[in-house]
Amino acid sequence: MSQLAQMQVSTVTNAALNALQDLVRGRLERQGWSYGDVARRGGIPRSTVHHLATTDRLVRMPQPTTLEGLARGLELPLDVVRRAAAEACGIHVYEAAPDPEVDVLIASLQQLSTQDRRHVAALVESLLERGRQPEPADSAAEAAGAAAGAAESAEDASEA
Repeated sequence: MSQLAQMQVSTVTNAALNALQDLVRGRLERQGWSYGDVARRGGIPRSTVHHLATTDRLVRMPQPTTLEGLARGLELPLDVVRRAAAEACGIHVYEAAPDPEVDVLIASLQQLSTQDRRHVAALVESLLERGRQPEPADSAAEAAGAAAGAAESAEDASEA
């Protein structure tokens, strides 16, 4: 590997790499490849490979053809590259859910307008928040009192 290629893939000190940077740079270092090597194999511009390997936070997901070319160039499965790119953009890629209802919900969300998706997201956040809130003190005290009363009744019944 040339000295220039080694400089291209050297890791950034004191900075955490995003998933795509880590994937690309790690592959380049392990294989001894340059950005140009990956670009030629993948049929994408060298500048694109360099950009994806050095940009800390991607603003948007790369085009599908770019990801396909990067996967070819890195000799990795497309799914691996797509997941790393999504994570670098702050997008969570969901695994196949064991619950078919979850799969239907996720697939259905993609068919909604942007505004409707925001409404659904607000509803979900509200439901999750409601589930995280502790019981009000009055309800907790009433529940404790009811439990104590039930225990006393059970003792009375067993003594009789």
